[in-house]
Amino acid sequence: MKILVAERLKELMKESGVTQYALAKAIGMRQSNVSEWLSQKKEPSIKSLWLLADFFDVDIDFLIGRKNY
Repeated sequence: MKILVAERLKELMKESGVTQYALAKAIGMRQSNVSEWLSQKKEPSIKSLWLLADFFDVDIDFLIGRKNY
């Protein structure tokens, strides 16, 4: 199974009109973390996935590609 975090995150950010900086600030992370997730250099931790899911009001399963909406 392919993990789709970067693709889903880009999609959600575009739909919401949120920048990397704004997202990072909202979830208490550095912009470099968000950048690394988007470029697939790193995967978010479980804690980060929870924060992202809460921020975008989606399931973690959606973020990682196990569910579609």
